[in-house]
Amino acid sequence: MQAKSKGWHAAPAALLALVLASCGLFGDRGPVKIAAIGPLNAAANPVNGELSAANAALLDTTSQGLISYDGEGQIDTGLADRWTVTGDGRSYIFRLREAKWADGRKVTAEDVATILRSYLAPRSRHMLKDDFPEIETIKAMTDTVIEIRLAVPQPAMLELLAQPSMAIVNKGMGWGPMRAHKLGRAIRLSPVPDPLAEDPEAAEAAANDPAASIELIGTSPSRALARFKNGYADGVIGGRFSTLPYFISSNVGRSRLVVDPAPGLFGLSFVKAEGFLATDANRDALSRVIRRDRLIDAFGLAEWQPQLTLRPALYARDGGPAPLLPAWSEYDDASRLAQAKRAVDAWRGAGREIAPLRIALPDSPGGRILFAYVAADFARLGIESRRVGLAADADLRLIDEVMPNDDALWALRRLSCRRDTLCNREAQQLIDQATANIDIGQRAQQVGEAEAVMARYTPFIPLATPLRWSVASQRLTGLRANGRAQHPLNHLIAAPN
Repeated sequence: MQAKSKGWHAAPAALLALVLASCGLFGDRGPVKIAAIGPLNAAANPVNGELSAANAALLDTTSQGLISYDGEGQIDTGLADRWTVTGDGRSYIFRLREAKWADGRKVTAEDVATILRSYLAPRSRHMLKDDFPEIETIKAMTDTVIEIRLAVPQPAMLELLAQPSMAIVNKGMGWGPMRAHKLGRAIRLSPVPDPLAEDPEAAEAAANDPAASIELIGTSPSRALARFKNGYADGVIGGRFSTLPYFISSNVGRSRLVVDPAPGLFGLSFVKAEGFLATDANRDALSRVIRRDRLIDAFGLAEWQPQLTLRPALYARDGGPAPLLPAWSEYDDASRLAQAKRAVDAWRGAGREIAPLRIALPDSPGGRILFAYVAADFARLGIESRRVGLAADADLRLIDEVMPNDDALWALRRLSCRRDTLCNREAQQLIDQATANIDIGQRAQQVGEAEAVMARYTPFIPLATPLRWSVASQRLTGLRANGRAQHPLNHLIAAPN
């Protein structure tokens, strides 16, 4: 058996706050002020779908999951202060710390099990619902111990459980490590008093110290950057490709920009296999003709890298075979264009029309730049394009997601038989077989075979790595670039060594 144990973390946050205050890291400057891009809703719940950056930050701070990420993107304690993985890799057992809901009731393992089961329920809209196919049961073993039992081992399970969307929130109530107080349009976050403190009144007083608090506001990208530039925010979080032009035009110093080297999927998913898009050769032609380097260069950020593969490269462990490069990857642009034109000419030569392609992208400066370059490349084939909203009927739709764990199957599952993707039964069968396979060698082979099938029928046009950026003042010593693109608010100021 393997055990994981760490001491109290941030709610214990009161203890951290006292250390920080005594070392002058907060000093007389008052609360840490963070502007998050996107709406902020104190009642946000992961069961209702994707979270804005502001809501994810809020839940991750007030309703932390069983485990969490630290400021370096590494696994840290959360509601569970200790966990064990059985030798067969199929059972994860978590011991809960002493914690209370906002109404004063004790948090129990049955509460947590019920919440986690609701996230994975058929009617749930949880964004990670389909990423836990290995889970068999979630049950409370005692009041303070919960077991997650798997049908097959999943070494990357902890990374999924640490995601902000796995927050343990109960009917709008959190447990910590911080608690929320409405403050006009903003929310003030203060440490939850240590429930085991010998002097509860002293713990409460320490938790209410303004110097130990964080003020979070959700706003537009332009206003978030204006707040930072004018000294009303210590940091900005939640930046994506779509909002990067706001940073470029803000005149905030480039040294303040933090870009996360996060692997994942960024590209255009084919929503329908109809008309011109019904054939593999035609979808492949559209992927070939994109000049990715030219597109990325238009955003002027060296850290943003083009991507040709369906699967991102794994960075923390050997998760299987290397991602498969497309057959045309070594050809120059002229050769790719000529190859793509042959497929288009063959289609039109048979007397068939090509309707304008509807591309669903964010209505933002970044979305408009992306569309302009993609449309220009499609136009080289004589194909017209139209930009439509993300929720509109479309032929291609943007997928922009950071890889939540190091599972080699994640990207293939994401691109296969979902509402916004095509479905190839052969590939899906191989994915299902690999998911259920406990033999590492066979699983890796099935991953490779599934990827090869998907590469042939081209359900997706990969463009680049996902772009996630933040802005940090010198005060935010704990806001650091990491491969998970995770910046928990209770780690924004690093504890002294």
